[in-house]
Amino acid sequence: MNELEEKYYSDIKEELVQSVIDKKIDTYFTNRNELSHYYNVGKMIIEAQGGEERAKYGNGLIKKFSERLSKELGKGFSIQNLKNMRRFYLFIIKGHAMRVQLTWTHYREVLSLKDDNEINYYIDIAIKEHLSYRDMLNRIKSKEYQRLSDETKNKLINKEEIDVTGYIKNPIFINTFNSDKENISENTLKSFILRDMENFLEQLGIGFAFIKSEYKIIIGNEPNYIDLLLFNIKFNCYVVVELKVVKSNKDHLGQVMVYKNYIDKHVKSINQDKTIGIIVCKQNDKYLIEYSSDSRIKITTYELL
Repeated sequence: MNELEEKYYSDIKEELVQSVIDKKIDTYFTNRNELSHYYNVGKMIIEAQGGEERAKYGNGLIKKFSERLSKELGKGFSIQNLKNMRRFYLFIIKGHAMRVQLTWTHYREVLSLKDDNEINYYIDIAIKEHLSYRDMLNRIKSKEYQRLSDETKNKLINKEEIDVTGYIKNPIFINTFNSDKENISENTLKSFILRDMENFLEQLGIGFAFIKSEYKIIIGNEPNYIDLLLFNIKFNCYVVVELKVVKSNKDHLGQVMVYKNYIDKHVKSINQDKTIGIIVCKQNDKYLIEYSSDSRIKITTYELL
């Protein structure tokens, strides 16, 4: 290394040594201190490489730093980890807040993503839902962000309010528990969901709670059964869910509208918001919702795992 690189190496080493010390003596501020140290290391790496533009091609210097740090300090200073620190610094200086509620392990995983909007989405839900690193990783692997609608993504970017159906994923992944996936019935689909209800509710979004399957209502003198009746705690409304193993059609819309109106008239209280409807189907006719006058019905598809 030349003299300048040697100076940056010494500063980086000192910063990382202090990070190790802080972990041992300060448990309350561990995340904050660790993230601050790694931010500083990322900044020094960028400076040592000659600035942000030149840093894109400066992995050779990171390799040198990594080899010496690993030899002198031990594990934890791989080339990839130093690249992560560089990426972390660049992410923060773009104007993103350093979220000290998250661990470095959270950040290390989420920074492997390319899209800053996607990164911010997982950071936000990890904090709001108190996700462990592994829980967040599972959400990333399921491509949760990509399964949101373009409308919801734009609202997230612009920090606009999102309604009760905004976080419903498309498709919804349903675990078949290694059962036959061919020619399933609506009852079979329902049984899969009931066996893994927590996962199903999570894919619908925020605040959904299960009330009953095959919820009985009487229309005229005829009994009808709502496939799944839910309640959304955050938005204070009932949720009618109908399951269809075929392509959505206008009859499905009509059925859900009738069920929603029934719940509004006979079940919901005056202080609760109007019921919403969700149709989970094999294939979605996208034009149905476009020509429907009921904005409180959402159609999504399912995919069997």
